[in-house]
Amino acid sequence: MLTTLNTAYTDTRAADLAWALGREPLPALATLDLELTGAKLQLRLLGASHQVLLDEERGSHCSETVACIPGSSTPLPLGVAKRVDDWEYEFAARVEVLSPGSFAGRAQELLALVSDHPHGLAGVFPGSPHAFTAMLAQRHEGQVHWRTWHAYPQDGQLVATRTRVGVRVPAAL
Repeated sequence: MLTTLNTAYTDTRAADLAWALGREPLPALATLDLELTGAKLQLRLLGASHQVLLDEERGSHCSETVACIPGSSTPLPLGVAKRVDDWEYEFAARVEVLSPGSFAGRAQELLALVSDHPHGLAGVFPGSPHAFTAMLAQRHEGQVHWRTWHAYPQDGQLVATRTRVGVRVPAAL
């Protein structure tokens, strides 16, 4: 699903992105509710980037926020591995710096991929067709995965994140 976000472009620098786990739902400009084999997932586009809410039938909950959060002291990490309820949570992020021509091509490719996918949500900010946040989710082998892309055309930066949440497997004795 592709939408134009009716808001000012406030998420304007990759360096301003912060990561948070466990935040309450923030006001969203667009959402996509998904049912993924025993899990409910809500992809949320915020004026300042994204939030994912995951609820599983057994009662476990997970909330991931990557956004420009005023007063946040947790910058975007390269990687995180944590236990959340009964789950193992893994997060990774990277920043790609692209030339203007490469950036435009990559932006079009990602927007086409996500907007045509039944588990995809993308929002374009007013003022630039290449200023966007895009999200794509799936369930694979009992784990929920999502990827996000945050585009900053003025700097040629594309922030890509990858998250995996799966049931914790007890260690063998």
